[in-house]
Amino acid sequence: MKFGGTSIGGAAAVRQAVGIVAAQLERKPVVVVSAHVGVTDSLLAAARDTADVESGIDEIVDRHRAILRDLNLDARLLDALLDELRDLGRGLRLVGAVTPKLTDVIASYGERLSARVVAAALTAAGMSATPVDSFRVGLRTDSKFGRARPAPDDELIRRSLSDVRGVPVVTGFLGADEQGNITTLGRNGSDFSAALIGAAIGAEEVQIWTDVDGVHTADPRIVPAARSIRRMSFADVADLASFGSTVLHPAALEPLRQAGIPLRVRSTLAPAAVGTTVASAVDGGRPVVRAIAHRDDVAMITLRSQRLVPQHAFLSRVFRCLDQIGCDTGPVAVGEAAVTIAVETARAELAVQELASHADVDAAVGRAVVGIIGDAALTDYGGIVGVLGVLERAGVTAECAGLGSLGSVVAFSVTSGQLAETVQSLHRHLFSDS
Repeated sequence: MKFGGTSIGGAAAVRQAVGIVAAQLERKPVVVVSAHVGVTDSLLAAARDTADVESGIDEIVDRHRAILRDLNLDARLLDALLDELRDLGRGLRLVGAVTPKLTDVIASYGERLSARVVAAALTAAGMSATPVDSFRVGLRTDSKFGRARPAPDDELIRRSLSDVRGVPVVTGFLGADEQGNITTLGRNGSDFSAALIGAAIGAEEVQIWTDVDGVHTADPRIVPAARSIRRMSFADVADLASFGSTVLHPAALEPLRQAGIPLRVRSTLAPAAVGTTVASAVDGGRPVVRAIAHRDDVAMITLRSQRLVPQHAFLSRVFRCLDQIGCDTGPVAVGEAAVTIAVETARAELAVQELASHADVDAAVGRAVVGIIGDAALTDYGGIVGVLGVLERAGVTAECAGLGSLGSVVAFSVTSGQLAETVQSLHRHLFSDS
């Protein structure tokens, strides 16, 4: 059972999570937690502003003390970790610089603190529970700080958790490299942690508890009429995640798919709702179109080869460069001696600087990408031609439109200003809502 930051965001949310765990106690749950909502961002912001780092840490300390007070827990419960964090802040102010390795240590305090809060709240409610740091029970990774990849499991996680008293409350997001250094799995990595731990212990299922009732046909914040999807395949959800759906971390799917363990997405705000079940195979007929996903605040970078080189060599250089700077991309449109890629706007300037030595580069900011997930070519709706027709009638100009390699995705780019109208128009057409 994994609880995201909003699902344990404050005292009321923690109480709700405790009730959800209590209702499934006979199933012997292992609980995985994110940091309280906003805490990781605050920790990283404090680390960047080394001149005022202690002030930022003081705010984090005050927030956790307030949560303890509101839950009627021991006010000294977190003193040891909070004192460590303050000492770290003083050191950062004196040094005036932070390395990726140290940034991961700082970021780790969010989950380490929340795990102790949730375990104490479970214990106070009459359930035996123990906080567990994942990096101490076998979640091992490489040394790519900030975006570490897990090492193969050798049953150490299962053996370690079997010795824990009561309900293990495990830190998400965190691991350790071969030297014992704390690492992080990247933003929203607690889903990934839950999947790795679920696969390691041979779980009956992995539940992701969040603030939405499962996966929807579109983002409910843009399309209020979006419908909750009862069952999806791992392939469908992977496609959604690749186009920016934040309900699930894309890396969380593969360990469960390989282990044949179903994943359920459920809402702490509506715990009686069935949510979405994700499995390798989905029984029964399904609609041609499953969902619409989008990712806003991207830059579309177009590169043209500066000289006559084989296309495969040109593309190899481009993607090797992106790998070196740790810049994810997608979708990608390839032409003769040219390629257009979508990257996060925050990474665009660095990407342009690094790529300029390999190609002539143009960047268009203020863009969004949209993906329609469904069966090959979406033939019931006229395929990509039908989609572009809907956009034309809505007055939306799409660029870089095309099909995914398996024909299960229609993807394109629009301006950020036209994103909401684009998704709403497509949802009305594809799902016949009014």
